[in-house]
Amino acid sequence: MPIDHEVLVRKSTLIAEDLVRLRPLADMPADDYLSRVDVQLATERLLERMIGRMLDVNYHVAVEMGGTAPRDFFESFLRMAELKVLPPDFARQIAQTAGLRNRLAHEYNDIDPRQVYQAAGRALVNIPIYLDHLQQFLDTLP
Repeated sequence: MPIDHEVLVRKSTLIAEDLVRLRPLADMPADDYLSRVDVQLATERLLERMIGRMLDVNYHVAVEMGGTAPRDFFESFLRMAELKVLPPDFARQIAQTAGLRNRLAHEYNDIDPRQVYQAAGRALVNIPIYLDHLQQFLDTLP
């Protein structure tokens, strides 16, 4: 089955929309962020959704181009480098988000709001880079 261009475009659009929603939260001064549980919860959910959608993209590309699914979320980013969608150094760096997604999805009581705040700041830098590489990849598809 070939790469489903429409699915990848839809996922990348949804990621970009959530990134816009994340910006004002991640740009808040740390003390303001840490004093607002509503902002913390919104940030966690946006990060979880964006990372989840990146993982969906990674798995789709890996299965359709590589023939097999990655064994875990971390590996899915590394596979994107093997398939020349992401640069290897960047893939290793952004693969760390897989662990954040797991903590957000499964370890609600152990989430450190300071770490989420820092992750949100990194997401504002890394996710646009991911989306740019994905778009470059999409531009090569027939």
